[in-house]
Amino acid sequence: MTSTQDQARLQAIEEALSARWPETDIEPSLERIAALADMLGSPQRSYPTIHIAGTNGKTTTARMVDALMSAMGLRTGRFTSPHLESVLERVSINGEPISAADFIYAYNDIAAYLDVIDEKFDTPLSFFEVITAIAFVAFAEFPIDIGIIECGLGGEWDATNVVEASVSVITPIGFDHMNYLGNTLSEIAQTKAGIIKEGGSVVLARQEPEAAVELLKRVQEVGATVAREGIEFSLSSRALAIGGQLLAITIGEYTYDDIFLPLHGKHQGANAATALAAVSAFFGGQELDLEAVRIGFASVTSPGRCEVVFRNPTVILDAAHNPHGA
Repeated sequence: MTSTQDQARLQAIEEALSARWPETDIEPSLERIAALADMLGSPQRSYPTIHIAGTNGKTTTARMVDALMSAMGLRTGRFTSPHLESVLERVSINGEPISAADFIYAYNDIAAYLDVIDEKFDTPLSFFEVITAIAFVAFAEFPIDIGIIECGLGGEWDATNVVEASVSVITPIGFDHMNYLGNTLSEIAQTKAGIIKEGGSVVLARQEPEAAVELLKRVQEVGATVAREGIEFSLSSRALAIGGQLLAITIGEYTYDDIFLPLHGKHQGANAATALAAVSAFFGGQELDLEAVRIGFASVTSPGRCEVVFRNPTVILDAAHNPHGA
């Protein structure tokens, strides 16, 4: 197809996706996405995965993990939500949004199965379930070394939770989507803890005590190996720098210093520590190449997160959508 044809087909696909159950409404079940993934040959099992849940910082942490893995020579696939300008942003390969042609190819791979699943269950596949399947297929069709998968909402019942993650990451938990996840931090944490897999590794950003209790309860139940911010890893130091900040991060016995992060805010330093801990866990806790760590972090972008879009006067855009994020 020509570029014009690609754009027309992409628009038609977006319209079909938008006509489905919206991603902000969930019907708590993995049955539909599991059935679809099974019909597709379980593409999400063809590559190792780092799975990220939490209330805030998920996308930025995912982008950091992506940049670090790329700097270490791995071919990455990253699935995040929502998008800012184009649906293609949700599915990235090697740090770049998937092309329209490749997105169409992945959609065409699953299209024939959508009606079958819709007819099989009382509730049809949602927008988010379908685009999650598109990402799974794209990462299998255009082979990657590591998948970095962000939960959409919650964890336990999120469509992404059909992955068998090597490492699960929980970013800070706060109050959001309470009509689905619960009215207390304990309830919300219980749902998000559902991504922690038996015998796997889990990285926990700093949490409120009531959330931490539930997360650690799940860690014990499934026998996971845990790395906690402030205990097994930490942001050792942080100093303001032109265009960002200079960090030192300690993971176990190793300290990675003189890291330039071109993002603003103390929270981004904490996100960086969490991301590096996740990468360390993926590689079994071995010492990471310091130069690759520095190169990876120096390349990080996070559009819409304390993003300076204009100077004189300074204009900052931020997508915070809950009190914890603000």
